[in-house]
Amino acid sequence: MQAEHIVASGYQPVPEGYSVGNLIDAYGQECNMGGRTKQATHAMLRRELGSIPLKRLNSIHLRDFIDKRLKAGAGGVTIAADLSFFGAILKWGKHSRKLDVPADLARDARRDLTARKVNTRSNEREREPTPTELEKLFAYWRDNKRQKIPMATLCAFALETAMRQDEICSILVEDVDREKRTVIIRDRKDPRRKAGNDQRVPLLPDAWKLVEPILATREAGRIFPYQAGSVSTAFTRACTKLKIVDLHFHDLRHKATSDLFRKGLTIPQTALLTGHKTWTQLKRYTHTKAEDVHAAIAALTNSGLKAPTHD
Repeated sequence: MQAEHIVASGYQPVPEGYSVGNLIDAYGQECNMGGRTKQATHAMLRRELGSIPLKRLNSIHLRDFIDKRLKAGAGGVTIAADLSFFGAILKWGKHSRKLDVPADLARDARRDLTARKVNTRSNEREREPTPTELEKLFAYWRDNKRQKIPMATLCAFALETAMRQDEICSILVEDVDREKRTVIIRDRKDPRRKAGNDQRVPLLPDAWKLVEPILATREAGRIFPYQAGSVSTAFTRACTKLKIVDLHFHDLRHKATSDLFRKGLTIPQTALLTGHKTWTQLKRYTHTKAEDVHAAIAALTNSGLKAPTHD
């Protein structure tokens, strides 16, 4: 019977007693689980859906899952991300393990969110640290003798490179080309490529000044050997202490990206540093203001160049 099923469909019937949790576990063992957010989502899906027999999984289960998540206070963006991750697990089960599972179930559930008037579009964040806030933070870390993580150096590096927190804590001394002043960022985040997306980026002069003393003291290992979670905690603790409201470490990336444009870099040059593949992705981090345009024109005028014109 099983052989006939495989011949007819090309997929193996789900064995009796095989649960959604078994599939989630198998996926986690074979696939890259990424950072803390992905791991937490994996654990949540295991907890909420794991006991369901895989061969009986249907749209009602996901309807109830959405109801429970909404009741718990999760927003539409978060739930859509949960379903997207679950959809990836189902697709992996079907196309990698050749199990006869409803691979499109999670995709359809995401569409149902719109029908239920659940907003799945995130509000673009435009928060950047102000010069005063940065001054307070750097002074706090400079005067805090108990601070073990060199937060001032880490944040200054983030502001000069536009790197993500995980990227900063992962870059290796061995991946630095001291002659060309470049570094390879391994497995850089990319919605289309989950692993193997290595990218060589330049270290601009101010960034190089920060890492050069570190490179002089070691030949291998991480340049910043600290856990990303610990860096985030230290940043949040400092903001709380200084009563700086609604500022995240990731907001440094927003400021750094905008500053690259303010320095006169082109879209391709900036995208090389930030790792964005499209203008749509990049512009979410670009907060150009009217005064930035005036400053750019003034810089062109002072340099003797003229702004481009069109006849």
